[in-house]
Amino acid sequence: MKLTLKLLTLTFVLFAFTSKSFAQNLDKATLPEQNNSKIQWWQEAKFGMFIHWGVYSAPGRGEWLMYQEHIPFSEYALLADQFNPQKYNPKEWVAKAKEAGMRYVVLTTRHHDGFCLFDSKVSDFTAPKTGAKRDLIKEFADACHAAGMRMGFYYSLQDWHFPGVLPQGSPVGASLQKMLADQAHEQIRELLSNYGAVDILWFDGLTVDGPEAWRSKELLEMARKLQPNIIINDRSGLPGDFATPENAVTAQSRPWESCFCMNRTWGYAPNDRNYKPVAEILRLLASCASQSGNFLLNVSPDGDGTIPPEQAEILKNIGKWMKLNGKAIYGAGPSPVVAPNLGMTSRVGNKVYLLIQRWPGTTVPFAWCGSKVKSARMLTTGQYARIEQKGDRVWLHDLPQTPPDPWLNVIELTFDGEPKASEPAYR
Repeated sequence: MKLTLKLLTLTFVLFAFTSKSFAQNLDKATLPEQNNSKIQWWQEAKFGMFIHWGVYSAPGRGEWLMYQEHIPFSEYALLADQFNPQKYNPKEWVAKAKEAGMRYVVLTTRHHDGFCLFDSKVSDFTAPKTGAKRDLIKEFADACHAAGMRMGFYYSLQDWHFPGVLPQGSPVGASLQKMLADQAHEQIRELLSNYGAVDILWFDGLTVDGPEAWRSKELLEMARKLQPNIIINDRSGLPGDFATPENAVTAQSRPWESCFCMNRTWGYAPNDRNYKPVAEILRLLASCASQSGNFLLNVSPDGDGTIPPEQAEILKNIGKWMKLNGKAIYGAGPSPVVAPNLGMTSRVGNKVYLLIQRWPGTTVPFAWCGSKVKSARMLTTGQYARIEQKGDRVWLHDLPQTPPDPWLNVIELTFDGEPKASEPAYR
């Protein structure tokens, strides 16, 4: 990922909508894009899998290995002959994504080191021409299509294996820049021509050279011509269809997606044991969904193609939660009824979901509610609460003293008509 170590340690920013007007303004700001049929499926999906995998996965020291250890390309290139993933089975990756409740998968077809997992006529630094002797992207695309999984291609514009590109972020001469841009255009053409339907194009790696140097307008026009239904992120230097805050939940007034790694490294790094607890990952997912955003969670398979067991276990537990509580995530947006004393809220139609981080006991109170609550049900257990409502104050009684869900408890509120906040809304 295009990040400094400083950015990787950013504090996660959580936003709670604290007024009716704020939520309404966000709805109005995003409405035109939400009505765009090309991106509607993505905005309803909410949750996807990111996969960082490449030649750097073999040594297992992260995806920035070549740059951070200042490895000459002649030495780094030898890793490509060692990268022969015998246990690579993208059907299993897709199955794990589905089990976790994810509805799309984005794979790094080429990272900053320039190594292509696909067959390319304009580069010899590719999986089919080195140790693997296979087009790994074709196998991935076939697995996604067979499973009905929406599929995205990550592609880094940056390419460190060109002499003169490093150090990262340094300006390059006009002739080298043209070579980089020409290669990017041809490889995007290959990716969008040879693997069937591609739903997402996820750019990265734009450095000091702007979109004019990369001919980004022309690049995006070509992509949309080859794949008319594709959606494209904002990292080509142009706005694209959606924004991509990284390792931070930062709500936007347009379609957006926050991407996070499970630990602190995007590529395979077995010694990085800084895994986020399941409760924290679900909190981030809920924070995105409650603000009309998407959540893209990274996995980092090893050089053999196996997702680490710690990551597989996290995915399995997320899937358990999603099976019971996914109603609060899929197709969700901000709620005019808020409960900051409890945690977060999301809305789907006439239902509001209390995503409770701080369980208060047998009675769950919230306020500033301007509509009548008809029913309140815990999604984990199906238990209904006894409702007491006085004006804009609501108490949900007869609930368990201790939270039944170990990670994030959800109560589904069904309203008599449209959910509304009272006046004045909570501030």
